[in-house]
Amino acid sequence: MSLIGNLIRAASTMDKLSGPVSAAFRSMSDPDKQKGSGGMSEMGFIDHLEDLRWALIKGVAGIGVACIVAFFFSDFIIQEVLLGPKKPDFIMYRLFGMETTPFVLQNRTVTGQFFAHVGTVISVGIIFGSPVFVYFMWKFIEPGLYAGEKKGLRFSAVFASFFFILGVSFGYFIITPLALQFFAAYQISPEISNEFDISRYFGMITFWAFGVGVLFELPVVVYFLSKMGIATPNGLRTGRKYALIGALTLAAFFTPPDPISQVLVATPLLLLYEGSILISAHVLRKRDREMAKALE
Repeated sequence: MSLIGNLIRAASTMDKLSGPVSAAFRSMSDPDKQKGSGGMSEMGFIDHLEDLRWALIKGVAGIGVACIVAFFFSDFIIQEVLLGPKKPDFIMYRLFGMETTPFVLQNRTVTGQFFAHVGTVISVGIIFGSPVFVYFMWKFIEPGLYAGEKKGLRFSAVFASFFFILGVSFGYFIITPLALQFFAAYQISPEISNEFDISRYFGMITFWAFGVGVLFELPVVVYFLSKMGIATPNGLRTGRKYALIGALTLAAFFTPPDPISQVLVATPLLLLYEGSILISAHVLRKRDREMAKALE
């Protein structure tokens, strides 16, 4: 009888539970209220893999659609974009008032033009379809992030995209015409004429444009290194002389071997480095404020 009495008293005590404890039990029993750290419903590992698979499928499909669209506009892309710097009326030649040296493009292999066409379509499709891919990847990871993390990643994406587009534009409109005209006019003998292979021509334009686009990501790299505490404003200021050497070396690698082109590339790189110092200082001040606030 004492055992039955104890069980009755325990049941009565459980019925009287209220407040945070009972609310917690109720939320655990309610599937709609089971949230992860970032507001995402608790899911199994297989469910996450399934979501990732569909995100990848949709992202790749977006790139595929962009490739199909690029195929229909391939004539414009090849004639106006890729072959634009070859033409004497290219906009930058008119702005610079440059005298252009004509040169000939040749196809020296049986499949050269076919693969140049296909490669152009795929490259353009990947470039313009990549935002769709990134969007679906973002939709996959977004539910697991806190509000502050979402805001930070959005800012980083815009920040990185801006500098990449700026770098690609600089590489295409500044570096590409200067480099092409330098190599078109360069001759070691009048007996030798400059006739460029079409595959090499397309490859070099892509290299100059997107290579400079990658170099212009320097502030983004410094931003993340500063967030991790690896890069500091004082360290960056101390490394100015090494930055100068590095900028000149990269400029020599991405441009023809003439001082004007090298200075044109090295100057924005050095300006980006100085801007990176300011970004690092801002990140450090913000981190110090957050730490001081947390210790209050």
